[in-house]
Amino acid sequence: MLLLKSSSLPDDDGWIREIKLDGYRAIAFKSAGKLELRSRNDNDMAVRYPVIARALAKLPDETVVDGELAALDADGRPSFNLLQNYGNSTGPLVYFMFDLLVLSGRDLKMESLERRRELLETTVMPKLAEPIRLSPALEGSMQELVQSVKENRLEGLVAKRKDSAYEPGMRTGAWRKMRVNLGQEFVIGGYTPSANNFDAMVIGYYEAGKLIYSARVRNGFTPASRVKLFEKIKPLKIDTCPFANLPEQKSGRWGAGLTSRTRKGCPRSPSSGIDRMIG
Repeated sequence: MLLLKSSSLPDDDGWIREIKLDGYRAIAFKSAGKLELRSRNDNDMAVRYPVIARALAKLPDETVVDGELAALDADGRPSFNLLQNYGNSTGPLVYFMFDLLVLSGRDLKMESLERRRELLETTVMPKLAEPIRLSPALEGSMQELVQSVKENRLEGLVAKRKDSAYEPGMRTGAWRKMRVNLGQEFVIGGYTPSANNFDAMVIGYYEAGKLIYSARVRNGFTPASRVKLFEKIKPLKIDTCPFANLPEQKSGRWGAGLTSRTRKGCPRSPSSGIDRMIG
């Protein structure tokens, strides 16, 4: 079931509110004793995140749950960068369950969300342990929740009708999401070259004093702005790579990724991880 983007969320008792997690949506299902964890694109998440698959192995047989994989930073906040770089980072992985579609062979999709969550909490959660958690239902007015999300630098909020059925693949508006902290400041750390100037900017952000690679970005430049920007950055070239986490293993969230394969297209100097890096 899909979430509808909204600029505001309902503020009444007919809705359950949850934190908007910055992670990977994943369905867990156990059938004939075998546990599978699949992404929305049907990727095998159990292979990539075996610690989560092992923790979910105690699900009741013939059971399906919906949830989100997240990696937590030192302050306990979901960090997409830590999740994307799992294996090279130390952030703990958590699977937050928020819905129960099938329980021991019983199809619950037409039951109310309120009832599904009740069964999830009372019947499924007691069989599981860390790093499996129940996505908490938040208490308080919408104004209080928005303020709390801002103060804790979380991504946003989700609201779901308590009486809603689970409709796979549908975006009915019974589930809604609102981003609260929309901004992210990025730093240009380098570029990949083209015949005339640059093909893409290589950008990142600072975290704990380190410049963390985010993505390559091609869009948003006119021919004139490309020339102007290139003239500004050429004198700033250095021979060392400023990023703490290159290369990444798959495409970035804010643009094209800079994987080992695509990184080969970047000119290199004898002492640099990536040439044409700027401070």
